[in-house]
Amino acid sequence: MSHDGKLEGRHVLVLTTNYGTEQDELRKPVAVLRENGARVTVAAQKDEPVRTLVSDRRPGADVTPDTTLAQATADGYDAVVVPGGTINADHLRADSDARRLVAAFAEEGKPVAAICHGPWLLVDSGLARDRELTSYPTLRPDLENAGGTWLDQEVVVDTAGEHPLITSRKPDDVDAFAAALVRSLEDDGTAAA
Repeated sequence: MSHDGKLEGRHVLVLTTNYGTEQDELRKPVAVLRENGARVTVAAQKDEPVRTLVSDRRPGADVTPDTTLAQATADGYDAVVVPGGTINADHLRADSDARRLVAAFAEEGKPVAAICHGPWLLVDSGLARDRELTSYPTLRPDLENAGGTWLDQEVVVDTAGEHPLITSRKPDDVDAFAAALVRSLEDDGTAAA
């Protein structure tokens, strides 16, 4: 695996529960970030393997987390990533540590990235209001009711708010999602709107 060091010195936090995360939405962005030189820390609810799923149904690969949501902070990280998976996202949005973490990244002006059902966490954290974003299509009413503008695009990068917001619709969009995340971190991730 060739290492392009354009994200050398960047550190990204990924939030997940321990069951139901969409396999490719967790593993692919992590792999792309690492291939580009970033350090990636996976934070799960419990210090035990993350049991991923494929299409919310079939068992996927297990992923070993590096820390727990309760132990994690935004300090020392340049961006946060929220993968989807219906079960994962539904439990993550109700997790006070997950809400605390995405709010902290947003307050510090750091990129917040969420894919598929992951944007549910943005609704429950108050981060969808007045933002352009996308998600799995069934979340459109939730995001619009939370004050967001939903767009049917593979990736939406909104830099008009206090922090960059990167969202995608589904596993098929994960490559575009990961590429947008890399570009955001290359742009320093600190450029204020």
